[in-house]
Amino acid sequence: MADPSNEPASSSGVAEQAAPLREEHDKPEDFHEPDKKRRRTIRAEDAAKTEQKLEHRLGGILCCAVCLDLPRAAVYQCANGHLMCAGCFTHVLADARLRDEMATCPNCRIEISKTTASRNLAVEKAVSELPAECQYCAKEFPRNSLEHHEEAMCEERISSCKYSRIGCPWRGPNHEIPEHESHCVHPHRTGADVMEALREIDARTLEERRLYDNVFDLLSYEKITFNDLQMKPYRTDEFIHKLFYETSRFGAFNNQWVVKARINSNQRDPTQSSERDITYQLILKTKTTYPLPVYYLILKGPFGDMKVHPRIHRFEFTEQENESPYFTLPLPDTAECNRLLAAKAISFRLIMFLASK
Repeated sequence: MADPSNEPASSSGVAEQAAPLREEHDKPEDFHEPDKKRRRTIRAEDAAKTEQKLEHRLGGILCCAVCLDLPRAAVYQCANGHLMCAGCFTHVLADARLRDEMATCPNCRIEISKTTASRNLAVEKAVSELPAECQYCAKEFPRNSLEHHEEAMCEERISSCKYSRIGCPWRGPNHEIPEHESHCVHPHRTGADVMEALREIDARTLEERRLYDNVFDLLSYEKITFNDLQMKPYRTDEFIHKLFYETSRFGAFNNQWVVKARINSNQRDPTQSSERDITYQLILKTKTTYPLPVYYLILKGPFGDMKVHPRIHRFEFTEQENESPYFTLPLPDTAECNRLLAAKAISFRLIMFLASK
């Protein structure tokens, strides 16, 4: 017969043997993580360090109090030191003038004007040294040298073949140009083939010359005005909220106006399209007793960096017809459109010419 007195002893012996095993598992030095988990942990730590970089923290401190973007030009501050980019500063002053009230700082509500606000050169220089990412190679460069890098230095920038003047349509990364040009067939084409390309170049040159001639004619008009504006994003009240852009009211020729824009000609869902464009219209907000034949065009302006090819449009505004048709904003490509849509606001200059009756 088994001795019952031995059972507790054996069970306690098992417990004593299991205890050291638990202690061994509890020791961190004896616990080895899998390689994959360790690599993920290291990547997470590196990402946390990146987020704590000084330039990332400064970006949130030195941004404009209105649009929350880093300023690209002059930086103004109120008496309490709150910062505004030049575009938003003039926008705040213009809104106050239209409301017939004093302009105030959007942060502390202290009164601001062109005489009381001052430029902050230290912030301007600090922002110009902050890193920004190249849109082609994704490397970071100081903001004051990024444009030169993208236009002349980046090996990934989009460039054309040197034989484009005789009809070669190739466009690609700059570092692929030598290989392409060594195999390009256009230098060996006949004169008849080259003439077709030259005719297209002549047509583009003629169109540009007409634009310049029209601009010089318009500059001789008596009534000319320009406004530096900002279009900000809004949503419609429909079941599917559509995105549109609109400026605040601005004055021109003793009337109030607004510029309104939409994406992909008011397409139901622009996210389903890889090609994107912006169309805009000029709207007369006040009643007029006589027709207003107006020429107008959109330019980059001093506070924005829109890459636009100016085109002149004409429309006669009346009491019944107070909205111009939608015209395409002449941007170079979809990438530029996406860059504008990613910004908090779209800054531009609108020049208007009132034709004589």
